[in-house]
Amino acid sequence: MTLHLTDENPRLRGPAVVELDDSAPADPGLAEAPPDPMPQGRAMQTAAALTTRRGSALGRFARWVFGALFSLVISVAAYDFVTRLFTQNTVLGWLAFGLFGLAVLVLALLALREAAGFARMARIDRLRARAEAARTAADLPAARGVKAAIAALYAGRPEASWGLARVEERAGEVMDADALLDLVETEVMAPLDRAALAEVEAAARQVAMVTALVPMALADVATALYSNLRMIRRLSEIYGGRSSSLGNLRLLRRVFTALLGAGAMALADDLVGSFASGGVLGRLSRRFGEGVVNGALTARVGLAAMETCRPLPFAALDKPGTTATTSRALAGFLARAKAEEPR
Repeated sequence: MTLHLTDENPRLRGPAVVELDDSAPADPGLAEAPPDPMPQGRAMQTAAALTTRRGSALGRFARWVFGALFSLVISVAAYDFVTRLFTQNTVLGWLAFGLFGLAVLVLALLALREAAGFARMARIDRLRARAEAARTAADLPAARGVKAAIAALYAGRPEASWGLARVEERAGEVMDADALLDLVETEVMAPLDRAALAEVEAAARQVAMVTALVPMALADVATALYSNLRMIRRLSEIYGGRSSSLGNLRLLRRVFTALLGAGAMALADDLVGSFASGGVLGRLSRRFGEGVVNGALTARVGLAAMETCRPLPFAALDKPGTTATTSRALAGFLARAKAEEPR
């Protein structure tokens, strides 16, 4: 379509010609909608912010004061209740006293379990630091000490028994610190790494599916938090840690803080592009795109948690890559997403 426009301006010697695209629709309502912005993984971003957020000093002091006051009120009320029962009925008084004692015992056992979990995490951190120092200094006696500590850590674990036997069989022939540490890592850590990767991939699939298929508000955030906590707990158990609620929260916070500090929680299309070829994120529906990104971020968190929970740093074995792990975890999910792709 061509429009001829005239103007009284003497500088124009002829009509002005404006070329209009004939392919443009006459009705603006038929024009294509602008593409949605690139999915950013809002659920994982929100979960990371909630986990790493640290309250003010006044807020922490207020929580301590109200917690102490609540504990005092509960203790005094329980004491009055038990003493009043003793005055009314001796049998009921002793029953209430026994139940109260059991409650105190359970609280003590829970506290001991949490303390054991923190001690186990600290032991693994020290063991990893010893292995790094022995490798850096090429210290064979220190490497042998690390080997003995690994054997004590995984004693009685069926999945590590064959590898420990192989290490004991061949350790006498190794006269180099690097070679000894590589032998321990290859024989003992390889089956544990496979189990840990399976947990990471399962968590990534769960987060991706819930984000894509459950449109409820905050459901994806709750699922991301639950799945990541469960994944952290399983990784800690696989690598020799003890399951504890506060320990898992602390470990998750450490991982999220490290990733946020390195800028690794910002996932761009180029990371996913290697397994979602052709810019599939730009063509998927909004929910499926968010599911892909949340699943990839979960895989990234899981791989960082593996490094944190692992008693030996990655040296002889290749460190798992985020792209390859996400590709395996979301292979079936991406196939379904492409089938749902708007045409």
